[in-house]
Amino acid sequence: MEQKELDKLVETIASRVRERLASASSCSQCQAGASDCSSCGHCAVRREGDMRNIISLGAIRLAAGPRVGAVPNDLARYIDHTLLKAEADHDSLRKLCEEARQYNFFSVCVNSANVRFCRNLLAGSNTKVIAVVGFPLGAAAAGAKAFEAREAVRNGAEEIDMVINVGELKSKNYAAVLDDIRKVVEATHPKPVKVILETGMLTLNEKIIACALSKAGGARFVKTSTGFGPGGATAEDIALMKAVVGDDVEVKASGGVRDQQTALAMIAAGATRVGASASIAIVTGQKPAAAGKY
Repeated sequence: MEQKELDKLVETIASRVRERLASASSCSQCQAGASDCSSCGHCAVRREGDMRNIISLGAIRLAAGPRVGAVPNDLARYIDHTLLKAEADHDSLRKLCEEARQYNFFSVCVNSANVRFCRNLLAGSNTKVIAVVGFPLGAAAAGAKAFEAREAVRNGAEEIDMVINVGELKSKNYAAVLDDIRKVVEATHPKPVKVILETGMLTLNEKIIACALSKAGGARFVKTSTGFGPGGATAEDIALMKAVVGDDVEVKASGGVRDQQTALAMIAAGATRVGASASIAIVTGQKPAAAGKY
């Protein structure tokens, strides 16, 4: 497909999505954040045990940071246990994996350089390893991202979370963005790839186009944020992203999801995974111990 044809197609998709969103009705109480809204079927349940209700509504997995404490085993398999800080040393990673093994978390999510170390620590357990690629800026060359992703899989990663090339997207170089995504997907097939959009940096039109390109590139998920950029997940962004990708691609909310009500709003809006470090607060409905973005 020629660049002009691709540009025209992407703009057409964006226009159609904007029209559909503009004509769609929404619940004003949901937008206002009402705690006991009965106007729709999504946001009435806000009591203890809500996390299980989130799962029954379609959540595949939840994410959490290290030192979250004990989590009920029936919830643990939905959690990506996450540590992406640059200063994460072997002791921190060992603690992450010990907790993941102890609580039977679905995965640990780490930087690609730490995949083999974590895989070895988790040998014999049910916990998988997820690697981030081109993280957190997304500004690496497409070939470099593909190589990083391929090496991560070779070292034991079961899923890849790649960051979109925000600069090329803003430059409307859609062919380059699509090529970037496709190269990573092809390098890691059949492992699932999530495309992190960093929504806090994007306009409405850019979010729509980024989702369309992610779907066209073969991504299995679109994801809101790295947790290192501006802003974080919002219910409005989740609904927008789901409207673009439809049922073929899933949506993950990450960045700023730190309490039960926020997690429920993300699921109600269309997220099938929620990335959070405050998983205990979400499960119990308690206030998170400390502020954070991821």
